[in-house]
Amino acid sequence: MAGAGALAPFPGPPPASLHEFPYPPQNRPRVAGGGSPAGGVPPATDLVLGAAAGCLACVLTNPLEVVKTRLQLQGELQPPGTYPRPYRGVLQAVGAVCRADGLRGLQKGLAAGLLYQGLMNGVRFYCYSHAEDAGWTGYPGGTVAAGAVAGAVGAVVGSPAYLVKTHLQAQTLSAVAVGHQHNHESISDAFESIYKQHGVAGLWRGVTGAVPRVAVGSAAQLATFTSAKDWVCERQWFGEGSWATVLAGGMVSGVAVAVTMTPFDVISTRLYNQPVDADGTPAPLSPGQALPGFFGLHPENLQQRGAAGLVQGHRRRLPPPRPPHRPQPLLLGRAQEDGAAPAAPRAVGQALSPTTAINKGVFLFLASFRGLCGGANGEGVTP
Repeated sequence: MAGAGALAPFPGPPPASLHEFPYPPQNRPRVAGGGSPAGGVPPATDLVLGAAAGCLACVLTNPLEVVKTRLQLQGELQPPGTYPRPYRGVLQAVGAVCRADGLRGLQKGLAAGLLYQGLMNGVRFYCYSHAEDAGWTGYPGGTVAAGAVAGAVGAVVGSPAYLVKTHLQAQTLSAVAVGHQHNHESISDAFESIYKQHGVAGLWRGVTGAVPRVAVGSAAQLATFTSAKDWVCERQWFGEGSWATVLAGGMVSGVAVAVTMTPFDVISTRLYNQPVDADGTPAPLSPGQALPGFFGLHPENLQQRGAAGLVQGHRRRLPPPRPPHRPQPLLLGRAQEDGAAPAAPRAVGQALSPTTAINKGVFLFLASFRGLCGGANGEGVTP
């Protein structure tokens, strides 16, 4: 007989080994006759609460969303140091937005943001609540998988609202404009204009970048929130059941979401804001400079921006541009002595093809090696 305070005995006959312990999924118990789970809320209530919470958060965080969008669009597909930077960090960007658009500029795209948060979070929590009721979250990795699937579904449903939100938040005066300017007059005008030009499919342009963005963020949030809250409770920083415990867990999970979702967020913002032709094909920003392809991983993007470009918005300073390589007069003289035609001067910043760059590098290396060792007639290096 177990004493007071001891763990209750395992039901049924004792197992012969540890491997015989049953590990059923930890379903949420349901009340008799069906309906909402015991100690929880039905999925429909999760939908309403999730939408309301997302909208409330949107009102408070929308100014940061405006700044984040501008920082992520700044210098799109351009080498560092070759474009103006009206936004240099979060605080300076807030001041630049206020000077150009007034205080109301910090709440640009708020209506579209509220619509997006209501749709995305409502659907996300509704799907996750169903996954909990079905017992999927009780399996190893079930919380992450259910969070990712629920986030992906929410991203698809809310994608048109996020598209319009990005367009409206990027619009500003030409002096501080970054990215393509779609020039919508309002949220209704934006939906109408996109629909007339590109049809229903145009409203879901950029969804290929939104699905991994929200799936990763949702999985990280739902998987870390409970663990972070339990970790805070174990250290007894706040009283049991205190709202501060929930707030602390939410802040920890928010950091995890920001870290894991930012690369996908940059790609998603650029896919949503890029200009497109009448048939929906991405239009180039400038001659010879293409926009990102699927998921934004265009080779030119990675060549020019590097992996650091995937977390743009967190970098405060860009490294200064490297000085262009200029051939030495000695090497040019050697090439002309050998009978090679003098090459036309290349404009600074003009890109070389990989084959041309390799051939030129090999030629310069051999020419310099020859100049150091002396020519065929025993000539030394001349000043």
